[in-house]
Amino acid sequence: MRLNRQRLVDAALVLVDEEGAEALSMRTLASRVDRQVSSLYNHVSGRAELIELMRARIVSDIDVGPFASVSSSADRVRWDEALESWARSYLRAFAAHPNLIRLLATTSISDLSTYQMYDSVVAGLRRGGWPETRTVAVMRTVEAHVLGSALDIIAPDDLISQDSADERFSAIRAALDPRFAESSSAVAAFDLGLRALIAGLRQEVCDW
Repeated sequence: MRLNRQRLVDAALVLVDEEGAEALSMRTLASRVDRQVSSLYNHVSGRAELIELMRARIVSDIDVGPFASVSSSADRVRWDEALESWARSYLRAFAAHPNLIRLLATTSISDLSTYQMYDSVVAGLRRGGWPETRTVAVMRTVEAHVLGSALDIIAPDDLISQDSADERFSAIRAALDPRFAESSSAVAAFDLGLRALIAGLRQEVCDW
């Protein structure tokens, strides 16, 4: 099969999904696509560029469309609605590749599509009434909740369980009753956190 940039990104994503970010190297990737390491440099300049291409692939699955319609007018999309929609789309994109979270969250961003996404979010927040000095903080606050929730969602089902809690800890044992599993799940926690976060941001912008 002919080697190209798209195939390299596909292989890199599978590698990280299966073995974790630490396993990502040009040598390991070359083995995955059955090529010499030197041949990979015909398509990417190195690991750093590959990471940014992977970032771009994930960002392409995140919907920022609602921000284009944000306005403070009553008949238009509100900033909080767009922010919630973005957060849910963001979660879906990263929940599919949780091993990428730490890698992308600790690597300087140069990918233009990521900055395009951020530009759409910040511009929508500005039109919705947020001061320019606060827009990045709002965006990063929601982003942090999404990334943490993505890790929580893919954690083992028995990460926290009633069976593992000592009988001395009656409060947490009672709260972990299997009857409450749905309302105590990682998905439920994400929903609760997002609602609380956006409610707090609404109050914050009103107080500004």
